[in-house]
Amino acid sequence: MKLANRMSRLGTETAFVVLAKAKEIEKKGVEVIHLEIGEPDFDTPKNIIDEAINALNNHWTHYGPSAGLPEFRQTIAEHVSSSRGIKVGSENVVVTPGAKPIMFYSILALVNEGEEVIYPNPGFPIYESVINFIGAKPVPIKMREEKQFRLDVDELISLVSPKTRMIIINSPQNPTGSILTEEDLKAIAEIATKHDIYVLSDEIYSCIIYKGRHHSIASLPGMLERTIILDGYSKTYAMTGWRLGYGIMPSGLADQVAKLQTNCTSCTASFTQRAGMRALKDDQSAVERMVAEFKKRREVIVEGLNKIKGIECQMPEGAFYVFPNVKKLGIKSGQLEDRILSEAGVAVLSGTAFGAYGEGYLRLSYANSIDNILKGLSRIADFIEKL
Repeated sequence: MKLANRMSRLGTETAFVVLAKAKEIEKKGVEVIHLEIGEPDFDTPKNIIDEAINALNNHWTHYGPSAGLPEFRQTIAEHVSSSRGIKVGSENVVVTPGAKPIMFYSILALVNEGEEVIYPNPGFPIYESVINFIGAKPVPIKMREEKQFRLDVDELISLVSPKTRMIIINSPQNPTGSILTEEDLKAIAEIATKHDIYVLSDEIYSCIIYKGRHHSIASLPGMLERTIILDGYSKTYAMTGWRLGYGIMPSGLADQVAKLQTNCTSCTASFTQRAGMRALKDDQSAVERMVAEFKKRREVIVEGLNKIKGIECQMPEGAFYVFPNVKKLGIKSGQLEDRILSEAGVAVLSGTAFGAYGEGYLRLSYANSIDNILKGLSRIADFIEKL
């Protein structure tokens, strides 16, 4: 088959590749402990499910506006205005089937071929994939362990060029669990305003923070008009399969992003949006319980990893991932990923799944029970002892 040249520039999300490998092993009757996939293991809260059923029974099964149902967009605008300390309206909201389209649409709408986008590395792999796909130049900024996996502002300044069109930030971050400080955000905002650069702020883990509160760069002076906030329901409400996300952006850009949605997916399922309204309007106790459980698991997995000879692991501040340093083991991250799965029956991800600067690290998700986490750690420890 002769494919378009652009397809050679399109990457993937390795978590799904490793998940498929693990499933094949399980078909042979082998138990696999899943620490690879970034998906909460909790059920979607019952009030959200009930609202979706109610919406289906009340005929919310037809096309809606490409940008989202007006009443849902207004609910999101009120929620974001309150949670981020900014003032946005429904005209600033675009609802999408999952949050990934906001990455795709905003980069497609704002960045020309040959222009540059600075993005975190290691970081979510779809950033680099989309930048490459549209013919722009990905410019990685290294998330350094010695800085708690936060970017170096001086390095960021050195990477900015006349061709820089966008900076992507992700806080709390996948894969490291790091959080940008208020000082970091102020420095990034100063760079963005000085050079008139858009910022795509991936805030999908904004509710999964273990200390303090979330800060959005959009709340800083001069940033609301040049920030695209990406958020959604997959992580906060354990709704990965529902495919419900949204972006907050300047109204003129929102019109263009909605036009891209018209051309691509038409709209987001109406009954899903009705469920999303209920999620934001009801009390957040289910979310609070989930975060409290993640916090317990975080303590267990970090303590367990640091007891294994040759592994060093920092305590993440948000999300539900750890990013341990495995350089002392003397094995490439990709080989370690393969061997831990095939020889220990534990699915983990190589740090290089999140970019070249991830070499020497693994990513483990603690979106699994404490019992399974302990079992997985025991298997990894036994495997490493045999090396």
